Amino acid sequence: MLGMINHEPAKPVDGSSVRIGALVPLSRPGWAEAGRHLLAGLELAAGEVNEAGGIDGRPLELMVRDTAADPARATAAVEELAGLGVAALVGEFHSVVARAVAGRADALALPFLCSSGVLDALTDQPTDRVARLAPAQSVGWRVYADFLLAAGHRRIAVAADASLYWATGTRILRDHLTSHGGSVTELDLRTFDPADALCDALAASGASALLLLAGYPEPAVSIVRAVRRDPRLAGIQLGAPAGQPELSAWSDLLGADGAAVPFLRYLPERFGPLGARVETALRERLGEAPCFVGFEGYDAVTVLAAALREHGTDRARLAASWPHLEVEGTRGPIRFSRVPGIDVWQWAWAPIQVADRDPAEPGCFRVLHSA
Repeated sequence: MLGMINHEPAKPVDGSSVRIGALVPLSRPGWAEAGRHLLAGLELAAGEVNEAGGIDGRPLELMVRDTAADPARATAAVEELAGLGVAALVGEFHSVVARAVAGRADALALPFLCSSGVLDALTDQPTDRVARLAPAQSVGWRVYADFLLAAGHRRIAVAADASLYWATGTRILRDHLTSHGGSVTELDLRTFDPADALCDALAASGASALLLLAGYPEPAVSIVRAVRRDPRLAGIQLGAPAGQPELSAWSDLLGADGAAVPFLRYLPERFGPLGARVETALRERLGEAPCFVGFEGYDAVTVLAAALREHGTDRARLAASWPHLEVEGTRGPIRFSRVPGIDVWQWAWAPIQVADRDPAEPGCFRVLHSA
Protein backbone atom coordinates (compact mmCIF):
# COMPACT_ATOMS: atom_id res chain seq x y z
CA MET A 1 0.00 0.00 0.00
CA LEU A 2 1.28 3.44 -0.89
CA GLY A 3 2.29 5.46 2.18
CA MET A 4 0.40 8.76 2.17
CA ILE A 5 -0.41 11.65 4.48
CA ASN A 6 -4.12 11.33 5.09
CA HIS A 7 -6.73 13.18 7.04
CA GLU A 8 -8.19 10.35 9.08
CA PRO A 9 -8.70 11.03 12.81
CA ALA A 10 -5.21 11.43 14.24
CA LYS A 11 -3.55 10.18 17.36
CA PRO A 12 -2.74 13.05 19.73
CA VAL A 13 0.77 14.39 19.31
CA ASP A 14 2.63 14.41 22.59
CA GLY A 15 5.87 13.32 24.21
CA SER A 16 9.39 13.81 22.91
CA SER A 17 9.82 14.77 19.27
CA VAL A 18 11.26 12.76 16.40
CA ARG A 19 14.03 14.99 15.13
CA ILE A 20 14.97 15.39 11.46
CA GLY A 21 17.86 17.56 10.32
CA ALA A 22 16.86 19.86 7.42
CA LEU A 23 19.68 21.37 5.32
CA VAL A 24 18.67 24.39 3.24
CA PRO A 25 20.48 27.34 1.58
CA LEU A 26 18.86 30.40 3.14
CA SER A 27 21.57 33.03 2.68
CA ARG A 28 24.00 34.05 -0.04
CA PRO A 29 26.01 32.95 -1.85
CA GLY A 30 23.39 30.20 -1.80
CA TRP A 31 20.34 30.49 -4.02
CA ALA A 32 18.31 31.68 -1.07
CA GLU A 33 15.06 31.95 -3.01
CA ALA A 34 15.26 28.28 -3.97
CA GLY A 35 16.08 27.54 -0.33
CA ARG A 36 12.97 29.40 0.79
CA HIS A 37 10.81 27.28 -1.50
CA LEU A 38 12.53 24.09 -0.36
CA LEU A 39 11.97 25.01 3.29
CA ALA A 40 8.31 25.83 2.61
CA GLY A 41 7.80 22.33 1.21
CA LEU A 42 9.63 20.69 4.11
CA GLU A 43 7.63 22.64 6.70
CA LEU A 44 4.28 22.12 4.98
CA ALA A 45 4.75 18.35 4.94
CA ALA A 46 6.02 18.27 8.54
CA GLY A 47 2.97 20.25 9.66
CA GLU A 48 0.65 17.81 7.93
CA VAL A 49 2.46 14.87 9.51
CA ASN A 50 1.87 16.38 12.95
CA GLU A 51 -1.76 17.21 12.18
CA ALA A 52 -2.21 13.53 11.33
CA GLY A 53 -0.78 12.41 14.68
CA GLY A 54 2.97 12.70 14.12
CA ILE A 55 5.11 9.57 14.24
CA ASP A 56 3.15 7.18 16.46
CA GLY A 57 1.97 10.09 18.57
CA ARG A 58 5.34 11.87 18.69
CA PRO A 59 5.72 15.22 16.90
CA LEU A 60 8.03 15.43 13.92
CA GLU A 61 10.53 18.26 14.53
CA LEU A 62 12.59 19.82 11.73
CA MET A 63 15.96 21.10 12.94
CA VAL A 64 16.79 23.56 10.14
CA ARG A 65 20.35 24.61 9.32
CA ASP A 66 21.36 27.19 6.69
CA THR A 67 24.11 25.81 4.44
CA ALA A 68 24.59 29.05 2.44
CA ALA A 69 25.89 26.86 -0.44
CA ASP A 70 29.04 26.16 1.60
CA PRO A 71 30.14 22.49 1.74
CA ALA A 72 32.25 23.06 4.87
CA ARG A 73 29.39 24.78 6.67
CA ALA A 74 27.06 21.97 5.64
CA THR A 75 29.33 19.19 6.86
CA ALA A 76 29.72 21.00 10.18
CA ALA A 77 25.93 21.08 10.40
CA VAL A 78 25.81 17.33 9.73
CA GLU A 79 28.21 16.75 12.63
CA GLU A 80 26.12 18.98 14.92
CA LEU A 81 22.81 17.39 13.96
CA ALA A 82 24.18 13.88 14.35
CA GLY A 83 25.24 14.81 17.90
CA LEU A 84 21.78 16.18 18.62
CA GLY A 85 20.25 12.80 17.88
CA VAL A 86 18.40 13.36 14.61
CA ALA A 87 17.04 10.19 13.07
CA ALA A 88 17.89 11.30 9.53
CA LEU A 89 18.78 14.25 7.31
CA VAL A 90 16.75 15.75 4.51
CA GLY A 91 17.06 18.52 1.94
CA GLU A 92 19.82 20.55 0.28
CA PHE A 93 19.44 22.27 -3.05
CA HIS A 94 23.03 22.83 -4.21
CA SER A 95 24.52 19.69 -5.73
CA VAL A 96 28.11 20.21 -4.57
CA VAL A 97 26.85 20.83 -1.02
CA ALA A 98 24.55 17.80 -1.20
CA ARG A 99 27.55 15.70 -2.19
CA ALA A 100 29.50 16.90 0.85
CA VAL A 101 26.50 16.18 3.09
CA ALA A 102 26.04 12.70 1.62
CA GLY A 103 29.67 11.80 2.19
CA ARG A 104 29.71 12.95 5.80
CA ALA A 105 26.30 11.43 6.59
CA ASP A 106 27.45 8.11 5.17
CA ALA A 107 30.60 8.21 7.31
CA LEU A 108 28.46 8.85 10.40
CA ALA A 109 25.96 6.10 9.51
CA LEU A 110 23.23 8.75 9.35
CA PRO A 111 20.45 8.30 6.74
CA PHE A 112 20.16 11.19 4.26
CA LEU A 113 17.30 11.75 1.82
CA CYS A 114 18.59 14.26 -0.75
CA SER A 115 15.70 16.27 -2.13
CA SER A 116 17.36 18.31 -4.87
CA GLY A 117 21.09 17.71 -5.52
CA VAL A 118 21.61 16.13 -8.94
CA LEU A 119 25.30 15.21 -9.33
CA ASP A 120 25.44 11.60 -10.51
CA ALA A 121 28.33 10.91 -8.12
CA LEU A 122 26.56 11.97 -4.95
CA THR A 123 28.95 9.72 -3.00
CA ASP A 124 32.42 8.34 -3.70
CA GLN A 125 31.32 4.75 -3.23
CA PRO A 126 28.08 2.76 -3.10
CA THR A 127 26.06 3.31 0.06
CA ASP A 128 22.75 2.15 1.50
CA ARG A 129 22.42 5.20 3.73
CA VAL A 130 21.67 7.82 1.06
CA ALA A 131 18.62 8.10 -1.18
CA ARG A 132 17.67 10.79 -3.69
CA LEU A 133 14.48 12.21 -5.19
CA ALA A 134 15.90 14.53 -7.89
CA PRO A 135 16.86 13.07 -11.27
CA ALA A 136 20.58 12.56 -11.82
CA GLN A 137 22.26 15.39 -13.73
CA SER A 138 23.14 13.12 -16.64
CA VAL A 139 19.46 12.31 -17.12
CA GLY A 140 18.07 15.84 -16.88
CA TRP A 141 20.81 17.53 -18.88
CA ARG A 142 20.58 14.98 -21.69
CA VAL A 143 16.87 15.82 -21.91
CA TYR A 144 17.90 19.47 -22.19
CA ALA A 145 20.43 18.61 -24.92
CA ASP A 146 17.71 16.73 -26.83
CA PHE A 147 15.53 19.85 -26.60
CA LEU A 148 18.34 21.95 -28.11
CA LEU A 149 18.87 19.47 -30.94
CA ALA A 150 15.15 19.31 -31.70
CA ALA A 151 15.10 23.12 -31.89
CA GLY A 152 17.89 23.05 -34.49
CA HIS A 153 20.83 24.07 -32.31
CA ARG A 154 24.03 22.21 -33.14
CA ARG A 155 26.70 24.73 -32.16
CA ILE A 156 26.34 25.59 -28.47
CA ALA A 157 28.38 27.90 -26.26
CA VAL A 158 28.41 27.70 -22.47
CA ALA A 159 29.32 30.59 -20.16
CA ALA A 160 30.68 28.55 -17.28
CA ASP A 161 31.71 29.33 -13.72
CA ALA A 162 34.31 27.13 -12.04
CA SER A 163 32.70 24.31 -10.03
CA LEU A 164 32.25 20.56 -10.16
CA TYR A 165 28.55 21.02 -10.96
CA TRP A 166 29.12 23.30 -13.95
CA ALA A 167 32.07 21.24 -15.22
CA THR A 168 30.01 18.05 -15.02
CA GLY A 169 27.12 19.73 -16.83
CA THR A 170 29.44 20.92 -19.60
CA ARG A 171 30.81 17.39 -20.04
CA ILE A 172 27.30 15.87 -20.21
CA LEU A 173 26.22 18.41 -22.82
CA ARG A 174 29.40 18.00 -24.88
CA ASP A 175 29.22 14.20 -24.87
CA HIS A 176 25.57 14.13 -25.88
CA LEU A 177 25.69 16.92 -28.47
CA THR A 178 28.88 15.75 -30.18
CA SER A 179 27.42 12.24 -30.49
CA HIS A 180 24.62 13.87 -32.52
CA GLY A 181 26.87 16.01 -34.72
CA GLY A 182 26.89 19.09 -32.49
CA SER A 183 29.65 20.98 -30.68
CA VAL A 184 30.15 22.88 -27.42
CA THR A 185 32.40 25.92 -27.00
CA GLU A 186 33.29 26.73 -23.40
CA LEU A 187 33.60 30.40 -22.39
CA ASP A 188 35.32 30.41 -19.00
CA LEU A 189 33.85 33.23 -16.89
CA ARG A 190 37.16 33.62 -15.07
CA THR A 191 38.52 34.94 -18.37
CA PHE A 192 35.66 36.83 -20.00
CA ASP A 193 33.91 39.95 -18.74
CA PRO A 194 30.17 39.51 -19.37
CA ALA A 195 29.75 43.09 -20.59
CA ASP A 196 32.22 43.00 -23.48
CA ALA A 197 34.76 40.20 -23.97
CA LEU A 198 32.17 37.47 -23.49
CA CYS A 199 29.92 38.95 -26.19
CA ASP A 200 32.90 39.29 -28.55
CA ALA A 201 33.83 35.65 -28.02
CA LEU A 202 30.22 34.52 -28.44
CA ALA A 203 29.83 36.45 -31.69
CA ALA A 204 33.04 34.88 -33.02
CA SER A 205 32.08 31.35 -31.97
CA GLY A 206 29.31 30.83 -34.48
CA ALA A 207 27.12 29.36 -31.74
CA SER A 208 23.35 29.68 -32.07
CA ALA A 209 22.71 29.19 -28.32
CA LEU A 210 24.45 30.32 -25.12
CA LEU A 211 23.83 28.37 -21.91
CA LEU A 212 24.28 30.14 -18.58
CA LEU A 213 26.23 27.74 -16.37
CA ALA A 214 26.75 30.52 -13.90
CA GLY A 215 25.89 31.78 -10.44
CA TYR A 216 22.63 33.52 -9.63
CA PRO A 217 21.82 36.36 -9.55
CA GLU A 218 25.35 37.24 -10.65
CA PRO A 219 26.92 36.82 -13.07
CA ALA A 220 23.92 35.24 -14.81
CA VAL A 221 21.77 38.39 -14.79
CA SER A 222 24.58 40.59 -16.14
CA ILE A 223 25.28 38.10 -18.93
CA VAL A 224 21.63 38.16 -20.04
CA ARG A 225 21.57 41.95 -20.09
CA ALA A 226 24.82 42.13 -22.08
CA VAL A 227 23.69 39.58 -24.69
CA ARG A 228 20.26 41.17 -25.09
CA ARG A 229 21.87 44.59 -25.70
CA ASP A 230 24.36 43.40 -28.32
CA PRO A 231 22.90 43.67 -31.87
CA ARG A 232 25.37 41.03 -33.13
CA LEU A 233 23.67 38.48 -30.85
CA ALA A 234 20.04 39.20 -31.71
CA GLY A 235 19.44 35.64 -32.90
CA ILE A 236 21.14 33.89 -29.98
CA GLN A 237 19.02 31.49 -27.92
CA LEU A 238 19.79 31.90 -24.23
CA GLY A 239 19.32 28.91 -21.93
CA ALA A 240 19.80 28.07 -18.25
CA PRO A 241 19.45 24.33 -17.56
CA ALA A 242 20.08 24.76 -13.81
CA GLY A 243 16.76 26.61 -13.42
CA GLN A 244 17.64 30.22 -12.61
CA PRO A 245 14.72 31.67 -14.67
CA GLU A 246 12.09 29.85 -12.60
CA LEU A 247 12.88 31.99 -9.55
CA SER A 248 10.65 35.06 -9.26
CA ALA A 249 13.57 37.43 -8.67
CA TRP A 250 14.82 36.55 -12.16
CA SER A 251 11.75 38.18 -13.66
CA ASP A 252 11.95 41.07 -11.19
CA LEU A 253 15.56 41.80 -12.18
CA LEU A 254 15.30 41.22 -15.92
CA GLY A 255 11.68 41.84 -16.92
CA ALA A 256 11.12 41.00 -20.59
CA ASP A 257 14.85 40.26 -21.05
CA GLY A 258 14.43 37.24 -18.78
CA ALA A 259 11.74 35.62 -20.92
CA ALA A 260 12.38 32.84 -23.45
CA VAL A 261 15.34 31.41 -21.50
CA PRO A 262 14.59 27.66 -21.28
CA PHE A 263 15.40 25.81 -18.07
CA LEU A 264 14.93 22.40 -16.48
CA ARG A 265 12.34 21.70 -13.83
CA TYR A 266 11.01 18.49 -12.35
CA LEU A 267 7.23 18.73 -12.56
CA PRO A 268 4.50 16.75 -14.33
CA GLU A 269 2.44 18.30 -17.11
CA ARG A 270 -0.62 17.95 -14.83
CA PHE A 271 -0.80 17.42 -11.09
CA GLY A 272 -2.96 14.76 -9.53
CA PRO A 273 -5.14 15.59 -6.50
CA LEU A 274 -2.24 15.55 -4.02
CA GLY A 275 0.01 17.72 -6.18
CA ALA A 276 -2.79 20.20 -6.83
CA ARG A 277 -3.57 20.49 -3.12
CA VAL A 278 0.09 20.98 -2.22
CA GLU A 279 0.53 23.55 -4.99
CA THR A 280 -2.32 25.60 -3.50
CA ALA A 281 -0.95 25.29 0.03
CA LEU A 282 2.60 26.24 -1.05
CA ARG A 283 1.29 29.22 -3.00
CA GLU A 284 -0.52 30.46 0.12
CA ARG A 285 2.56 29.90 2.28
CA LEU A 286 5.00 31.58 -0.13
CA GLY A 287 2.77 34.33 -1.51
CA GLU A 288 3.77 33.28 -5.04
CA ALA A 289 3.72 30.27 -7.33
CA PRO A 290 5.98 27.54 -5.94
CA CYS A 291 8.92 26.34 -7.99
CA PHE A 292 9.62 22.62 -8.33
CA VAL A 293 11.99 22.70 -5.35
CA GLY A 294 9.04 23.19 -2.99
CA PHE A 295 7.50 19.93 -4.21
CA GLU A 296 10.84 18.17 -3.73
CA GLY A 297 10.86 19.35 -0.12
CA TYR A 298 7.30 18.23 0.52
CA ASP A 299 7.92 14.83 -1.04
CA ALA A 300 11.13 14.33 0.95
CA VAL A 301 9.45 14.78 4.32
CA THR A 302 6.49 12.66 3.21
CA VAL A 303 8.86 9.82 2.32
CA LEU A 304 10.78 10.11 5.59
CA ALA A 305 7.56 10.16 7.61
CA ALA A 306 6.46 6.93 5.91
CA ALA A 307 9.82 5.34 6.69
CA LEU A 308 9.70 6.47 10.31
CA ARG A 309 6.18 5.12 10.80
CA GLU A 310 7.05 1.75 9.30
CA HIS A 311 10.58 1.26 10.63
CA GLY A 312 11.00 3.51 13.67
CA THR A 313 13.81 5.93 14.44
CA ASP A 314 16.74 3.51 14.52
CA ARG A 315 19.20 4.83 11.95
CA ALA A 316 20.28 1.43 10.66
CA ARG A 317 16.68 0.31 10.14
CA LEU A 318 15.84 3.57 8.37
CA ALA A 319 18.83 3.21 6.06
CA ALA A 320 17.73 -0.32 5.22
CA SER A 321 14.18 0.81 4.41
CA TRP A 322 14.74 2.76 1.16
CA PRO A 323 14.10 -0.11 -1.30
CA HIS A 324 10.96 -1.18 0.58
CA LEU A 325 9.16 2.18 0.56
CA GLU A 326 6.26 3.03 -1.75
CA VAL A 327 5.03 6.56 -1.17
CA GLU A 328 2.57 8.68 -3.10
CA GLY A 329 4.33 11.96 -3.86
CA THR A 330 3.11 15.19 -5.39
CA ARG A 331 4.62 14.20 -8.75
CA GLY A 332 3.79 10.49 -8.80
CA PRO A 333 4.51 7.26 -6.89
CA ILE A 334 7.97 7.27 -5.33
CA ARG A 335 9.99 4.06 -5.19
CA PHE A 336 13.75 3.74 -4.81
CA SER A 337 15.96 1.41 -6.82
CA ARG A 338 19.55 0.89 -7.84
CA VAL A 339 20.31 2.62 -11.14
CA PRO A 340 23.47 1.78 -13.11
CA GLY A 341 26.13 4.41 -12.50
CA ILE A 342 24.37 5.82 -9.42
CA ASP A 343 25.76 4.78 -6.02
CA VAL A 344 22.75 5.80 -3.89
CA TRP A 345 19.11 4.68 -3.77
CA GLN A 346 17.39 6.63 -6.52
CA TRP A 347 13.83 7.53 -7.51
CA ALA A 348 14.02 6.78 -11.24
CA TRP A 349 12.76 9.21 -12.31
CA ALA A 350 10.85 12.33 -11.38
CA PRO A 351 9.10 13.92 -14.40
CA ILE A 352 11.34 16.32 -16.35
CA GLN A 353 10.33 19.44 -18.27
CA VAL A 354 12.08 22.12 -20.27
CA ALA A 355 10.14 25.33 -19.69
CA ASP A 356 10.58 29.08 -20.08
CA ARG A 357 8.90 32.35 -19.20
CA ASP A 358 6.40 33.41 -21.85
CA PRO A 359 7.62 36.54 -23.73
CA ALA A 360 4.01 37.72 -23.97
CA GLU A 361 3.57 37.38 -20.19
CA PRO A 362 6.86 36.86 -18.31
CA GLY A 363 5.00 35.92 -15.12
CA CYS A 364 3.71 32.77 -16.84
CA PHE A 365 5.55 29.65 -17.95
CA ARG A 366 5.46 27.61 -21.15
CA VAL A 367 6.34 23.91 -21.25
CA LEU A 368 8.54 23.43 -24.31
CA HIS A 369 9.59 19.79 -23.92
CA SER A 370 8.93 16.96 -21.45
CA ALA A 371 10.30 13.54 -20.70
